[in-house]
Amino acid sequence: MTHRQRLSMIVVTLLAALGLSFAGAGVAGAAPSAPAAAPPVTALATPITGTADNGSFAGSFTPARFSTQNGNLLATGVLTGTVSDSSGATIGTVTRTVSMPVTVAAATCQVLNLVLGPLHLDLLGLVVDLNQVHLVITAVQAPGNLLGNLLCAITHLLDGTPTAGGLAALLNAILALLGQL
Repeated sequence: MTHRQRLSMIVVTLLAALGLSFAGAGVAGAAPSAPAAAPPVTALATPITGTADNGSFAGSFTPARFSTQNGNLLATGVLTGTVSDSSGATIGTVTRTVSMPVTVAAATCQVLNLVLGPLHLDLLGLVVDLNQVHLVITAVQAPGNLLGNLLCAITHLLDGTPTAGGLAALLNAILALLGQL
């Protein structure tokens, strides 16, 4: 395995570990934008498919750079694929630079991990024995999980969690490294 292949595998694993996915699976959701600054790294191509009443689209999106807009993370890259009609016959091909929103998959954070050892109480003839208790409370972050989102936000209040801009800068640095190989 070459150095480039190893680094590509590490980046793909990192992106998977971060839970990044490209939102919107179709041509209609892809808005044209300015050309990408760096050539796309083909090892990071993400399959994109979509259907409509009169046909379908099948192709891939290869990110070239990441940016932020109104606090949201965007991936800009090249969308390539084939547009087919409802019978499956090819109508045409698409190769264009687009920007897509990037979402972070549901994440969990541990709120409490409490382990109580065995307990023996003798209260004037009333004996209470309690074996070991292990209490784990985990919050799940996702749209609509109000309590999970709130508890994760509180537990990470002092962590210095990266913003969308910081995450975009990190991802751009990774893409630049891959482009140099």
